[in-house]
This record gives sequence, structure tokens and C-alpha cells, in this order.
Amino acid sequence: MGNKQSSSSSTTNKKWDGNAMSQNDFMERDTVLVLNNDDIVIGSESKKASHVFSTDQSRGVLHRAFSVCLFDSSTGEMLLQKRASTKITFPNVWTNTCCSHPLHGMEVNEVDGPEDVKDGSVKGVKSAAVRKLEHELGIPVGELPIENFKFLTRLHYWAADTVTHGEKSPWGEHEIDYVLFITVPTKDSITLKPHPDEVDDVCWVTQSKLLEMFADDNLLFSPWFRLIANRWMIGGGENGKGGWWDDLNRTMNTDDFCDYENIHRFDPPTEHLGGGGDAGPWLDTKEAPSANGTVEDTVGDASKKQGAYGKIKTHKESKLSQLMHIDEVCSAISLLYINPLKSNLESDNIKKSFDTDDLAFCDDILCKVSRSFAAVIRQLPSELLVDVLIFYLVLRALDTIEDDMTFFASNDEKVKVLLAFHKTALVDPEWKMMGCGEGDERRLLEEFPKCHSVFAALREDSRRVISDITLRMATGMAEFVDKDLGQGTVDVKQYNRYCHFVAGLVGEGLSRLFSASGLEKPALATELYLSDQMGLFLQKTNIIRDYLEDYVDGRAFWPQTVWKKYSASGDLGYFANPATVEHETAALNCIDELVTDALELVPDCLSYLSKLRCAEVFRFCAIPQVMAIATLDKCYHNKDVFSGVVKIRKGMSCALINGTTDINGVHSIFHRFASSILRQAELSRKKGFEDPSYERTVKACTTILELTETEAKRSGSSVVGSTLMLSTAAVGCLTYKYPNGSNTTALTTAIASVGMFSLFKTSFMKYVGKKGVSSLMPASKLTEKK
Repeated sequence: MGNKQSSSSSTTNKKWDGNAMSQNDFMERDTVLVLNNDDIVIGSESKKASHVFSTDQSRGVLHRAFSVCLFDSSTGEMLLQKRASTKITFPNVWTNTCCSHPLHGMEVNEVDGPEDVKDGSVKGVKSAAVRKLEHELGIPVGELPIENFKFLTRLHYWAADTVTHGEKSPWGEHEIDYVLFITVPTKDSITLKPHPDEVDDVCWVTQSKLLEMFADDNLLFSPWFRLIANRWMIGGGENGKGGWWDDLNRTMNTDDFCDYENIHRFDPPTEHLGGGGDAGPWLDTKEAPSANGTVEDTVGDASKKQGAYGKIKTHKESKLSQLMHIDEVCSAISLLYINPLKSNLESDNIKKSFDTDDLAFCDDILCKVSRSFAAVIRQLPSELLVDVLIFYLVLRALDTIEDDMTFFASNDEKVKVLLAFHKTALVDPEWKMMGCGEGDERRLLEEFPKCHSVFAALREDSRRVISDITLRMATGMAEFVDKDLGQGTVDVKQYNRYCHFVAGLVGEGLSRLFSASGLEKPALATELYLSDQMGLFLQKTNIIRDYLEDYVDGRAFWPQTVWKKYSASGDLGYFANPATVEHETAALNCIDELVTDALELVPDCLSYLSKLRCAEVFRFCAIPQVMAIATLDKCYHNKDVFSGVVKIRKGMSCALINGTTDINGVHSIFHRFASSILRQAELSRKKGFEDPSYERTVKACTTILELTETEAKRSGSSVVGSTLMLSTAAVGCLTYKYPNGSNTTALTTAIASVGMFSLFKTSFMKYVGKKGVSSLMPASKLTEKK
């Protein structure tokens, strides 16, 4: 259950002093906002690295910029500047009043999110403009109030600085540029003291004078200013509205020219094509552009999910690489076709107890909002299945309300809806909410009466549990609504508290539902601490994995008391797309500490699982737990977390599911991945990597290994047998050729042999389980006992 907050970042302590830095200092120390093609901040990068045009990044790195145009209201003149000859990029060119970049980690926050663009406020960009106008032109902060700036639109452009540095120029610009207008009563009402390292000259010009300058071949102009002036400022403008400069009063005092929805995209003039990466026309082509000038693979339909889901690239192994894991391929075949998770949704007592159409809707929408969780719920016994299904959908509906950052007029209004949800949605059979959320989540709210119909038919004790947890979760959400989580939670205490509200309470609710069903002992309902810890383990794993998605979405949860120890800029975005050894080291130190923090919850998770007696309930709880430990292994010391979403292989997921039939299998899985993390920690240590969390990581892994050692030894013979069979099959495949000289049939035979062995092993382990190794009992047996 994710909680989305305002995308504005918290203020930090970074004091920026332009007068104390050289042009090289700016290139090395300034950290610009790295963007995806939709103008979503996905990280930070040094000014130097983002402006390099090379074969590796033919158009540099897409980042955010602003262009200020300042006018004298009394004469209509605009202030131009000539960029200093000492500038590294685009020196000696005339341009608009001021053009630069908002930065990460500023004393006054300069990071804007989608909602800031939507309402036109963009205080971050405007704060950056005030900072640079003072630095470049010496205009004191108080002379240009931030509220006087008018944000008009955005343009996405790129340009190699070939005019200055030649056709193979190593420098260029690739920006989404925010165009800002501001007027002053007269030119004499402001102070101008241009900085000699920034500005060679200034002049006030009328429209006609600017056109004369454009026509003078001896004068150089920045490509971005030419685009802005010719496209919007002068002449007929768009749609017959006239140019922005034609009627400054209308431009500044109405929204007639404001376009906050679209990002206008332009390739550069011919003379600015090329550069170190030989970049050609691109933004006018049909390819979807990305931050580095390539077409990136994204997962999911972003239009059907809230937040940043689907907008961040996913790191995944190639199909060939996945197929090389033959044991996982066999596991997938077994799970999908031979021994799949059985759905109990069609059982007779469920059909008799609930409206068929309404239940079908609930099942369908569950698959839409959480495909992976649906199969795990469906395999639950009929006595419990619908209770858990509705519990999940109710909380997902509540989460959708909390997630929507634009639907409510104020946070107070949202809080009222959240706190009343258990009395409205769960009491009124006609309650629904129109227009809140996106995609399938919106549909869930708009057709909620169908969920209520099924909820109302549940046992009274189940309804009471669901209503209680819903209220308490809503109370927790209300506590976090006004908190600025753009830079994560304040400390580990708040981090844990957030995880308790959105996951720990879910664990408690499930334990109570398990007990209420009679499938688990009444005492399980009182295991509040263990239930909470199990929920925290899952939630922390998701938060660790989803660093970039959450940061881009503006509701991050990594605790500041952890990540600020490693962030040189004082900004959470510092870790995104690390470009230097120091940068990468800091990022890995940070994630290693967070993974270790999550690993310390494992003993309590295993303790909880050991208290379960129903086989189906055990599997329902165990599957997400083993997925979590595998995901932590994937995230540990992995820099890919900072440039996308890392996921375990699908075949591995199938193998893990197959291994959750009893506590021995689960312990074996935890032993395997704790061993893997420990090996990674020790290997990086041997290579000279200094990890402040190393001792803590070793202790956490060692504790897990000690708890699971017995079960790991029991499964050792099976592992050896599997290895021998796989080796034999592989050797046969490589050495044997059929008469026609082809290895194809041999490969097929080898894979088939492995598959047969896998099936034999699975059957054998089931047989052993039936002989008393497992204390779990299927629901049918427990029901018979009652």
C-alpha cells in the first residue's frame, strides 16, 4: 500500500555562493535536475557530466533549465545579455535576460513536481531564477519578488555547441526549459551590476531592434532564445493570439498564453546538429525520446497507474539469460501447467454466499490492480478467500484516495474523507467516489457498491476486523498527508511508523482474519508484534527497491538520518544515476545499510510463519516473504537500483513459489539468499570497498543462517542431485550429435531429462512431507477436525 505525498522536496542546508566559484567549479559542483522525457525528476548529475556530448550520450543528459525575459513596462524594451567569453558552453552569444538551471540541494528548494507545473506556481524554478539574476546581473533579490514572475510554458530542445567548439563539439545543451516573464516599472527601478565572468555586455532592445540583431550575421545568438522569440514572443504567435511581447499587459495579467500541459519539442538549427556524438534530427522523428537520447524500455501503461509506476525503466535479464537457468524454466513449467496454484473461488459455499456478478467484479478488479497478489489470494481456502480479497480491495480503495494529489481542494478535505471512509464506504451500500485516482484504481472507487455488496455478506467478525483496520490505517494516512516526503521520512522512527500504518496494520488484520476463520488458533490474533514485523519486512523491501520510482513521484520514504550520511549534496536525488566512483560508493553504502535494516526483521518473520498450521494460509504468508528476501538479495550492493527498478527473474519467482509448501522449504530459501548477501558483503570487502554497515550486515545474515541451518542441510542432498543431473544433461547436450549432425534434438532431450528429474524431485519431496516432516495441514483436514 503506497502513500504518495507532495513532490516538493524539503529544504536543505546547501549554501550556494556563485562569487566564490569559477566556471570550472560550477561545472563540477552544481548538480542539475536529471529528467525523463515527461519532465519528471529522476535524479541529479553534475553540470559538467550533463552537458557532455559524446558517443556514449550523443545529446548529453536531459535536465531542467529556465529562461527569464525581463521587460521595462514603460518602454516595452527587453533586457538582453551577452554571455561572457569565459563561459564553457555557448560563450560570446547574445541571449535572453538570464538562462540557467535549478539545482538539487539548495538552501531554498528549487525542485518542482508535476503538481507545481500543473498549477503554474513552479516556485523552485522561480527561486533559481532569482538566485541567478543576482549572481549574473547583480540584481538584488528584493528587487524582483518571486510572485512577480510569470511562468508561460516549457520547451524541450537540444543543441551541440558546434559554433564555438567545432562540428565535434564535446559540449551542448539538452534541456526542458521553463520560460519566465517578469516586468519592472522602468529600467531605472532595478540595479544592474553584471558579473564579468558571466556577462560581457547587456542592452535593452525593442522588438524591431532585436529583429535587426537577428539579421546581423556578425552576431551570435543562443539557439534556445531564437526558438522562444521566433515561436512565441514576436509576430502572429500561435492560434492568432499574437506574440507574448506584443501585449505584455495581457501576457502578465491573464493566462491566455499559459500552457502548462504541453512540452513543446524542437530539434536545433542545422548549424547545431552533430557534436561529439554526431547527433542528428531526433525530436521531430517518431521515436519516443528519453533522457540520454535513446529509446528506453518501460513497463506497464503509465496512464493506468497512479504516480511514477511504469515511467521508470526496469532492469531485466534477457530472455536468453533467463532460459539459461534450466531449473527455473522447469519450475515455471511445473507451476504453470503441472502443479499450479489452485483457485478456490469457484467453490460451492462461495457461490452460495455472495452475489455472482459482484464477486466477479471484485475478482476482476483485483487482477487489474494487483495481478501478482491475485493468485496468492485465490489459493486460500473458501472459508477465508473472500474475506482477504475484500480486505485488500477496501485498503486499495483507501490508498487510491490518499494517493491522488490533485482531486481534493485541500488536504483538510482529503483527511475528512479518509477518516470517514469506514463509516461511508463500508456502511452506505450506494457510496462511491467519481473522478478520484487513475485507471483501474479509479474504476474501483467508481464501482465500489459492488465491493460493498460482497463486504456486507461476510461474517460479522470479518467485517469488524476490516472496518477497524481501515479506520486505523486512515488515521495513519491522515497523519502523513501534510508531511513533505519529497526527501523521505525524517528518521528511522518515522520510517518504521509509516511502514506500520501501511503494512504492519495489514499484517495484524490478516492475523485476526485467519483466527476468525477457525483455520488458525485464536492466539494468532494476539501476535501483534510479529504481525507488524512481517508487514514491515515486506514494506521496507518495496521501499528499498522502489527508490527511483518514489523519488520521481515525490513521495520517498528512505529515512534522512540514513541517506544524509552518504549524500554529498544533501539531496535524496544525489544517488540517482551515479556517475563517479565517489558517487557510486555513497549510493551503495546507503542501500547496503537499508537492506541490512530490513534483514534484521527476518527472525520475527520466520517466527510468525512457524506459528501457522493451515497449509494454504502458510503459503499465502510465505510467498511474499520469500519474494522479499530474494529482492533484497537483488538490491544489495546493486547500483541498478539508482537508475531503474530491479526485479527478480520470473523463473526464479516460480521456483520460490514451488518452495513454499512447508517451513523447511522456506527456511532453505532464506538460508540461500542470506548466504548470497553475506558472500557479496565479504567479496566487496576483499576488493577494498569500505562499507560502514559491514559488521551489522554480517551479524544479520549470520543470525538468519543459524536459524535456518537445519532445514538447509536437509535439502542439501536434493540440491546435489539436481546439480549432478543438470551437469549430466549439459555434458550430453554438448558432446552427443545425432546422425544428421544436429545438436537440436540432443538439447531437447537434455531439457526433457531435467524436467523429468524436477518432477520426480517435486513428487518425492511431497511424499516426504506426507510422512510427517511438515506440521502443516490443508484446510479441509482442519475443517474435518472441527
